[in-house]
Amino acid sequence: MSAVRSFLLRVQLEDRPGSLGSLAVALGSVGADILSLDVVERGAGYAVDDLVVDLPPGAMPDMLITAAENLRGVYVDSIRPHTGLLEAHRELELIDHVAAAGGRLKRLQVLVDEAPKVLRVGWSTVVRLDASGAQRVVGSAGAPETQAADIPWLPIERAQALDATAGWVPQVWRDMDTALAAAPLGDPSVAVVLGRPGGPDFRPSEVARLGYLTGIIATIIG
Repeated sequence: MSAVRSFLLRVQLEDRPGSLGSLAVALGSVGADILSLDVVERGAGYAVDDLVVDLPPGAMPDMLITAAENLRGVYVDSIRPHTGLLEAHRELELIDHVAAAGGRLKRLQVLVDEAPKVLRVGWSTVVRLDASGAQRVVGSAGAPETQAADIPWLPIERAQALDATAGWVPQVWRDMDTALAAAPLGDPSVAVVLGRPGGPDFRPSEVARLGYLTGIIATIIG
């Protein structure tokens, strides 16, 4: 028998009273159970939200898109399977786990292992630029085996979304339509890189969140 499946649904909707309630009703009409909601970004008259929803056996994820976009002013940015644990204070727990790890390399490994769950990406690595060139220091379980031979954006001074179509990006990453973002980890020559295969692109608020988190982690790692 098929198990209940969870999906991460990113939607853009009008930022007005009742819009979120209408969305919840629409998703419920196709059997979806909303487990959590995070506000990703707010702008002039709109909001971007991440919803983790459960679908019953036999229900197709396309039903979520149809139900949502039947509402006025609602656009589904992306939908993808969700396998991470739901945590009320993800960033704080990540910081605590990094601090509890012994030694710099172990702390970096904890960072990249837990960052995908916290920041809702597919993989994470730490890269470093030294006299011999750029190299990967640690990577999460989902990090691609194919590595970038050249990283021209290092050193990096601030968190930013990276051009995923640039020549330095390995072809296999481009084939998977991988959205990329990076932030310095204290030293501009050391950076955390996030990859989100299949998108969506990183929004400014997500890049800012990455920058704040790596800034705190850098003080812990030293």
